[in-house]
Amino acid sequence: MDLYSILKIIHLAAIISWMVGLFYLPRLFVYHCQVKNDSESYKIFQTMEYKLLKIIMNPAMIVSFLSGFYLASLIGFQPWLHAKITLVLIMAGFHGYLAKCRKKFANNQNQNSEKFYRIINEIPTILMLGILIMVVIKPF
Repeated sequence: MDLYSILKIIHLAAIISWMVGLFYLPRLFVYHCQVKNDSESYKIFQTMEYKLLKIIMNPAMIVSFLSGFYLASLIGFQPWLHAKITLVLIMAGFHGYLAKCRKKFANNQNQNSEKFYRIINEIPTILMLGILIMVVIKPF
């Protein structure tokens, strides 16, 4: 197996891990909105959200970026790749926004509704579809 194949496997595994977190964290926020701030459940959600972000999502995003840029350097920066990278950067911005939301929950300062979190839970899906179109179809 060559270096490119190994890096591609690492990249795909990291992306899957990152995406799982991007799908699950807003869903946790939906449920977190449904419990009282001073309850034991509230503290459990805080712990779950913290660990998901710090132990799974952050390392997976970093490995996705590192392996992705290395793979891109091997194939060359083509026009479709620029569009993919733009979508990935937007995804990273969304990741940062979720981290900010988590901190608000941790400080009992969340002001968003569960409906808000249900709606933004669709953002990673839309971005993922755009990224997949760029990678598979390579429209330009």
